[in-house]
Order: sequence, then structure tokens, then C-alpha cells
Amino acid sequence: MKSLTMSFRMHRICKGGRFLIIPMDHGLTVGPVTGLIDINKTVEAVSSGGATAVLGHKGFLQSIDPEILEPTTGTILHLSASTSFGPDPNYKVLVTSLDDAFRLGVDGVSVHVNVGGADSEPEMLSDLGRIANECQKYNIPLLAMMYARGPNIENSFDAQAIAHAARIGAELGVDIIKCNYTGDPDTFRDVTRGCSRPVVIAGGPKSDNLSEFINMVCGAMEAGAAGVSIGRSVFQDDNPKLITRTLAKIVFENHSPQKAISFYQSHR
Repeated sequence: MKSLTMSFRMHRICKGGRFLIIPMDHGLTVGPVTGLIDINKTVEAVSSGGATAVLGHKGFLQSIDPEILEPTTGTILHLSASTSFGPDPNYKVLVTSLDDAFRLGVDGVSVHVNVGGADSEPEMLSDLGRIANECQKYNIPLLAMMYARGPNIENSFDAQAIAHAARIGAELGVDIIKCNYTGDPDTFRDVTRGCSRPVVIAGGPKSDNLSEFINMVCGAMEAGAAGVSIGRSVFQDDNPKLITRTLAKIVFENHSPQKAISFYQSHR
């Protein structure tokens, strides 16, 4: 049974058990990319568009003007990182602690794990297990970005590999699992059924095909996803507020692909 503190914090980052999280941790990984130059402008746009939470590193969260966040938008502190310059960008290490989370007053934390690395996987799993224990002890929600990536993974979008990665997070006591979409509702349903925790999908690289992007989100929701955690396809959109509102229509109001696309196009 979850404590009231855990329930209150979880309620801050979701709505009716569904999640619309906008991760913006990319600045550490790849630098000041489009959409993350003026942080407050982007955060204000996605917050007013209906995001249930924004996610980022401590410097990012410290840069946010609290007045631009809607009361319905929570904050998630990302604890792990690597850079595109590193010898193994898939090797994520902890760069922040739960002490920072409490000091910043965030509503949840997140950890990134890439399953399939010969040298990196053991340490990342060890870190995830330890953080999960600490989060349970102090009643703070934990999101794990669980990806099948590395030399031992032939296809990071393979449904069996994604289902296994998601299940690892659930087995280690994570509260919310983020993973790739498998490509169709039938195979992704195997992922959600095999995971005892809420599953949200990643967005991947920025998509220039609105129909393909919307169909991906609708397919995931049809297959039992609890929402999305999508960054670049939101904060690099020409209208981050509008695309966030469109995702909200799908996640919270069960809009069909056609209805969601029509909403987006009619409000441009």
C-alpha cells in the first residue's frame, strides 16, 4: 500500500493515472539544441499546453521561473547522464542524488538504463536498484527510462527486447517505465501486459511526419500505455503548446488519430 506522501507526489505528475511528461534533459547529452535555448519559453508553452510534468537535470530545473509553471505541471529530476562526446554514450552514470531532489522540492526522479552493454549494464542496473530502494524508503516516485541498446542488442525496437527491458524496471521496483514503442499496438500490448507498472512511450528523434507521430501515440494508448514521455517531437515543434495540447487530447480524451490530427491542423 502506497503512503499518502507517495500518492500526493504521483498525483502531481499525472492526471487520472495518465502521464504527459516532457523530458528536456537533452542539453547535457547533446548541448543547447533547438527548443532548449530559451528554457522558460518552452517550459511555459508545454505547461500551458497540458503537460503533467517536465523532466530535466538540476541546472535545467533551477533555471525555470516557478511563476510560469501551471499548478497542474509537476517536476521530475533526472539523476543519470552521459554525453555524445563520451567513449560510450550509452553508459549512463549517476550525476545527481536524492538529496538534490529533496533540496529542489521536485515531485519525482528518473534514471536512464540501457540494457545490453557488456561493461555498462551491470553498473546501471546496480544504480537503478539502489535508487529504487531509496525512492521507496522516502516515498518519491521513480521513472526509469528502460532501453534495449548496446552490443548485445541487434534491434532496439524489437518487441521482445523492449518487453524484457520494461520488465526489468518493474522487477526492480520502479514506479513508471519509459520505453520505445514497438511499432504496432499488437506487439506493444505484450509490453504493457508483461509489465506490472504504468508504461509510457518515448518519442525518439524529432518526427517531421505528423500523421506517423500521432498514429504512434494513439497506437501505444490503444495497447495499454499510461501516456507518453516525449521530448524532441514536442519542444522542437513549431508550436510546442499546440502539439502538447494535441497529445493531451489523445492521452486524456482518447482522441483517434484522425481527430487529433484535425485538432492540430485546425488550431495552427
